[in-house]
This record gives sequence, structure tokens and C-alpha cells, in this order.
Amino acid sequence: MNDILDIARAQVLGEGRGLDAAQVLRCLELPEDRLAELLALAHEVRMTWCGPEVEVEGIVSLKTGGCPEDCHFCSQSGQFSSPVRAVWLDVPSLVEAARETAATGATEFCIVAAVRGPDRRLMDQVRQGVKAIREAVDINVACSLGMLTRDQVGELAGMGVHRYNHNLETARSHFGRVVTTHTWQERWDTCLMVREAGMELCCGGIVGMGETPQQRAEFAGQLGELEPDEVPLNFLNPRPGTPFASYPLLEGSEALRTIAAFRLALPRTILRYAGGRELTLGDLGTREGMLGGINAIIVGNYLTTLGRTAEADLDLLAELRMPIKALSQTL
Repeated sequence: MNDILDIARAQVLGEGRGLDAAQVLRCLELPEDRLAELLALAHEVRMTWCGPEVEVEGIVSLKTGGCPEDCHFCSQSGQFSSPVRAVWLDVPSLVEAARETAATGATEFCIVAAVRGPDRRLMDQVRQGVKAIREAVDINVACSLGMLTRDQVGELAGMGVHRYNHNLETARSHFGRVVTTHTWQERWDTCLMVREAGMELCCGGIVGMGETPQQRAEFAGQLGELEPDEVPLNFLNPRPGTPFASYPLLEGSEALRTIAAFRLALPRTILRYAGGRELTLGDLGTREGMLGGINAIIVGNYLTTLGRTAEADLDLLAELRMPIKALSQTL
């Protein structure tokens, strides 16, 4: 059998054609002594097909907590005994958060709401927020508001929302162990409608939720089929009161192997560091991931957990001589 890294070098680096699920699995099964080689190839692929620029993004929650869904990793579910409680953020606070995000050099600001899908009240508030931000701050506005109808997709596109985030979360075969109140297919359908409407699609998930390496490879293959513009990679940060509270943290080497394998599956995609990297990787691992396929980063805190300081991430980018991607309004 040909060596998987030789195959990847020819197929991904040479042709720009991502690995399929079976090939990703072979990368995930590489021994520890080949991890550095895997990361180096993934970095070479990133530099060849994406370039050295890094996209920086900030996120803020418009509606926190009280979500009716039972996503087992999420402390915002109203079904669990987690300490997060429902809170709404007003429009002036959204604008101020967008200003603070833009001050870091970020080009993307994402408005997030913990809901199954947006009702009329939420859509109206998002409209007000997007308008106010676009008038006050030179930054792209993204949204993450759960599952959408076709009319809602069109409405968000009409507001000028640059990108929509809707994660598949995990492989289709594993989804029922993570969420029971809606289906993987419902999420997939929203993603397809977003793409059809001309918005950029941000779609990723969480690694370390009890999935097998085969399911992790399956997930990479499904993302490759969907072809999102951006894939945020989260690593499970077990939250008190949730069904996954006692799950162990993913080993740092396993997280790095996953980053590199996903880059080889998605050579032209924005691959973003998201939640959980601080615990799973620490400072050294964060650096290794930036040299192993990552080309985007969320700065500051996440929705219900603390991140690294924006200054620490920006200092790392400067040290690695990775320029921050310039703002573009092009859809």
C-alpha cells in the first residue's frame, strides 16, 4: 500500500484535491513519530492553496442560554442543569462589541443566538444590529442563529450578512448520540440553502465527543462534500451540568493530528481555531496548529467559555510572520 503522505503530497499539494474519508482515516492512524511530518505537509498545503494570511474573527452572543435543543455538549441548553441562564444583548452593546473586535484587526464579527431557529423578534433584532454595525464599524458581519427557513435565509442575505455559521457538529453516524431534538439532515439542509443564497457558509463541529477515528474521518469527508468557505474546529471543553461533563479532554497530539488531516481534506478552506484549544493544546500546541494547517482564529472569549487574550494570539501571528487578512466586502 502506498504511503498516505506520499499520496497526499501528490493529490492535495500537487492537484489541490482533498483527501476522501478513507484517506483521512489513514492520516488519523499515523503513528506518533510521523506527526511532525503530517503537520509539515498540512502547513505546506495551507501555504500553497490559501497563502500566509490569517482571518481573525470575534463573536458575541445576542441571546445566551435558554435554548430548547438538547445538544449534549452545550451549557446553553435549557434542558440541562448548567449555570448558564437566558440573557439578551441590546443593539448598542452589539455595536460596541463589534468596535472592540475590529480594533484587534479582525475582519469578521459574528452575532450568535442560542435558539433552535430565529423567530420574528430575533430576526428583527438581528436586522437592527446588522444595520447599526454596518453603519458604525468597518467589519464583515456574520450570523449563527440555528436552523433557517428558505425565507429567513433570503432575509439575512438581503440584510448584507456576509457569512452564516451552522455547524454539522459531528459525523452523521454519530449525531444521534450528541443531539436528539433535531436531525443532522435538518442542519445539512440549512447549510445548502445558505450556499444557494450566495452567503458564505461557515460549517464545522466539535472533536472529542466520543466519536471514533472512523467517524472523525467520515465527518471530514462530509464537510468536503459540502464545501463550506470556513470550517471552525472546536475541541470539547466539558461543561458542568451537561451530559458530556465527565468526558475527558482530547489529547493534544490527537487534536493536532485532526487539524492536519482536516487540512488535507479541505485544502482551500478557511480552517479556524475555535473553542477548546486553550485546554486541549495550550500555548505550544496552539503554535504547532498554526504551523499545521490552521489559517483563521477566533480572538478573545467564546460564547460561554474563556479564550486566550486577543493580544496573545496577535503576538503569535506576528512572531510567525502570518499577516492578518485584509477586510473584503466581496461575497
